[in-house]
Amino acid sequence: MKTVRLTVAQALIKFLDNQYIEFDGKVTKFVEGIFGIFGHGNVLGIGQALEQDSGDLIVRQGRNEQGMAHVAIGFAKQNLRKKIYACTSSVGPGAANMITAAATATANRIPLLLLPGDVFATRQPDPVLQQIEQFHDLSISTNDAFRAVSKYWDRVSRPEQLMTACINAMRVLTDPADTGAVTIALPQDVQAEAYDFPEYFLQKRIHRIERTLPTEPMLKSAVDLIMSAKKPLMICGGGVRYSEAAEQLKQFAETFQIPFAETQAGKSAVVSEHVLNVGGVGETGCLAANLLAKEADLIIGIGTRYTDFTTSSKWIFQHPNVKFLNINIARFDAYKLDGVQVVADAKETLEKLTTLLAPRAYQPQWGNAVAEAKAQFAQELHRIYHATYTETDFVPEVNDALDREKVYAEFIKLTQSCLTQSRVLGILNETLGANDIIVGAAGSLPGDLQRAWQSKGKNTYHLEYGYSCMGYEVNAALGAKLAQPEKEVYALLGDGSYMMLHSELVTSVQEHKKINVILLDNMTNGCINNLQIGNGMDSFATEFRFRNPQTDKLDGGFVPVDFAMNAAAYGCKTYKVTTEEELHAALADAKKQNVSTLIDIKVLPKTMIHGYGSWWHVGVAEVSEKEKIRKAHERSMKHINEARRY
Repeated sequence: MKTVRLTVAQALIKFLDNQYIEFDGKVTKFVEGIFGIFGHGNVLGIGQALEQDSGDLIVRQGRNEQGMAHVAIGFAKQNLRKKIYACTSSVGPGAANMITAAATATANRIPLLLLPGDVFATRQPDPVLQQIEQFHDLSISTNDAFRAVSKYWDRVSRPEQLMTACINAMRVLTDPADTGAVTIALPQDVQAEAYDFPEYFLQKRIHRIERTLPTEPMLKSAVDLIMSAKKPLMICGGGVRYSEAAEQLKQFAETFQIPFAETQAGKSAVVSEHVLNVGGVGETGCLAANLLAKEADLIIGIGTRYTDFTTSSKWIFQHPNVKFLNINIARFDAYKLDGVQVVADAKETLEKLTTLLAPRAYQPQWGNAVAEAKAQFAQELHRIYHATYTETDFVPEVNDALDREKVYAEFIKLTQSCLTQSRVLGILNETLGANDIIVGAAGSLPGDLQRAWQSKGKNTYHLEYGYSCMGYEVNAALGAKLAQPEKEVYALLGDGSYMMLHSELVTSVQEHKKINVILLDNMTNGCINNLQIGNGMDSFATEFRFRNPQTDKLDGGFVPVDFAMNAAAYGCKTYKVTTEEELHAALADAKKQNVSTLIDIKVLPKTMIHGYGSWWHVGVAEVSEKEKIRKAHERSMKHINEARRY
């Protein structure tokens, strides 16, 4: 047996550089490179190995460990999970910073390889710098916190353990049903330790992402269920995009005239203008999809996890005899809602179902309902995209109109802006190119975007909503740009998310990878503020206000922030926007730039788009001194009793 004497870190880098995937007969390199922030836990191990010989791996420098891991998630997501970046950090706080990103990847089923440094395996210098000592268990380190948010976790305490750890890591990272964050903790002394690795461990490996075929009994059950349905509705989930099954979904829908709705992850698999695309469904769904969802007697979920937002907390599907057909590569998801399970690849399944159903001439009984719902939605879309702040239906009806007017007057006086959030989105949707990518994750924008954004190009809608992680947006936009550098990428986010984390904006400047940040500043965590108001509360610690010396509460004036000045300090081209004319000019000029841009738009609070006949199960106080909260609890209990129990 031929061997090569290498350190653990050197062997790891050579291994990663030789990993490939095969999908539909096409072989591509799987690991594009490594994002790193070096500290005492990895600089002399992985850092030394990369300096000596990084092979074809691209080494990129992060600014914040969570931020760079979000870049890696954005890169993998935009590449439809066919390429990844690994991320390495030092021990302690560097590692802990990546835990949030690990959770984001796992919740969204996106492959993410994390290589945090760890404390000494020998324990000789314990407690080493940044080590947490647990008196009852000395084997615990910060990296054990990754166990709860990783799909695979390992610690390489001896050099020979690296081999099985790496192979299992690739098994999970390339498994469409079980992918997510993979964490391999690397004690800093072991990283530098030498071992005679067999050459076959370092050879080129091709991991095949197979298309799992549906069985005949699965297909028969699916066909029988569809044939019995009068008003079926498909839900296009993220699995449609990752399976690259959009054309098959479209053909199936057109052949049998079955409308389809979209989840956040499935949106832009098929363009919004398609005659059978009825838009986002559920709590953040649009008018058309939610109207049909309540009538549907069969829900065909394709590659969807059926989150509470998609199902409106299992309430939106109100037909008394509604049934579910679940086409999903993950058996776990296929079992949800007591559905008929087709555990198989979306593309293969749709092709086979089309073939089997075609001779039966199946047609649903929607009549004109789909066209009418689309027409109603088109009217509503025009209204909300052109709505002014003087309209009354921006905020939940339980809100006090006088309080709203007081907030508007204060904001306008401070910023000289009367722009509404829905109008800004309308201008953006009209102005951005068909192939431009938008990235979002948290706050009120994902809801507004799923309800109203019209996708004009395929795979241009990049929303992380499995974890709804504030701070994902700017960083993942860089990942999307790295994945498709020929495209314009726009991060759409609020002031709260920007302040949470925008570290890799600097990295975009460093790497000459231009991204555009569209920042809607309403001086409020607006989504949660609306949730309070919609359930009978007043604004409480969700608006960004000075502490009032008279009341000793956070009910003073708004806290103004100049976000354009912040981004300009990083080297970005920036714009300040308070009018429609300024927004149009900023968007036009930003297109011409070669450096990252930030458009700081002052947007009136409480002017986002609200739900369409949906409900979201949140904990409303059962006992309260306020009548509005007591009524909100009564409404909540009514809907709970109408919803499915599991």
